[in-house]
Amino acid sequence: MRITNAQVKNYTELVDITIEGEKISSITPSSIRSEEDHRTDDYDAAGRLVTPQFAEAHIHLDYANTAGIPRENSSGTLFEAIEIWADRKTQGFHIKEDIKAKALQAARRAAEHGVGFIRTHVDVTDPTFAGFEAIAELRDEVREWCDIQIVAFPQNGIYAYEGGQKLISDAMSAGADVVGGIPHLEPTRDDGVESVKWLFDLAEKHSASIDIHTDEIDDPHSRFVEVLAAEAAKRDMGAQTVVSHSVAMAYYSPGYMARLLPKLAASKVRFAVCPNENLHLQGLGFQGPVPRGVAPVKQLTEWGIPVSFCQDSLNDPFYPMGDGDLLRILDSGLHVSHMLTASHLKNALSFITTNPAGNLGLDNYDIAENSPANLLVLDASSEKEAVQRKASVLLSIHRGKKVLSREPEQVDWNI
Repeated sequence: MRITNAQVKNYTELVDITIEGEKISSITPSSIRSEEDHRTDDYDAAGRLVTPQFAEAHIHLDYANTAGIPRENSSGTLFEAIEIWADRKTQGFHIKEDIKAKALQAARRAAEHGVGFIRTHVDVTDPTFAGFEAIAELRDEVREWCDIQIVAFPQNGIYAYEGGQKLISDAMSAGADVVGGIPHLEPTRDDGVESVKWLFDLAEKHSASIDIHTDEIDDPHSRFVEVLAAEAAKRDMGAQTVVSHSVAMAYYSPGYMARLLPKLAASKVRFAVCPNENLHLQGLGFQGPVPRGVAPVKQLTEWGIPVSFCQDSLNDPFYPMGDGDLLRILDSGLHVSHMLTASHLKNALSFITTNPAGNLGLDNYDIAENSPANLLVLDASSEKEAVQRKASVLLSIHRGKKVLSREPEQVDWNI
């Protein structure tokens, strides 16, 4: 297959991208192609932007499309959502086949918006393992059009939930890809600190990465992010460590941030930030001024710390919206982070392409010869235009195979 007349970042002219097997075999200037050189499998990008496929670095597929069952989240808070989810598991609503069907719907929606790689946190604080088994089956079944990584996520904690340590250990032995955690929900701070160390031990045992829900709470004293960074640095695991959420950073004092940011950069940890969901969940108990409750993305990026923007939830007790459209998430993230200058917008798509690919440990995630052919054609000519217009995905290619296509939007004016 060949994509002709493509606009690709860092190229000064339109190019033709030839795909052989699962890789990009060549990238050549469109101007040197003769008029007679036409192939039946050519796709004319007509000057549109070609990017790597979008990568979703933090989502909960096992929660998808479960809003309202067994009840609505009337307060809209994170803590009521956790209670509802616990009730769902104990009241017989947590059924493997149902979870799998709903998760497939969510994965397809994400794919329709250009996602080709997903890291999903799956709740393993459930002795039935219904969610884990459902998503493990789904991972195998959708591999042709989407790669899924499973994080063994102890939603109710490894110490706060009886048998939590064994359950997450069993999940890793059963094929989970990544170790998860939630230290700020453990019974005490000491328990939270100990949980981080224990989870790193587990990750090392399985030669796995680690991706921990960190400080997702409106509390300036919740500082497990520094524990995570210190442990990652000590074990030389920064590149395999993802700090998810870390909304408490929005409340930290300038003095503490001045001490923390260099440590984060030195540790080489990465971040997954969910702007839409945390704008919804955080600050609900404040009378005013209401904080944003989103990690300080601009400061993190200025320190060279990789940040990904992520969906988190689709229509579940935690967040009743969401459709897997990462361009929508990117738009919100850039706004809330004060990152709408020209210098930020020209690199905006990195938050949903190369940065999350790094979180997932994907190599050579770019448009270059010999790189994997995971590509999108967007209905835009620049990164700024793609964000501004929420550009449609006109073509999606995963591992060299065409996944889906659509025609450009057309409006017929009658006046």
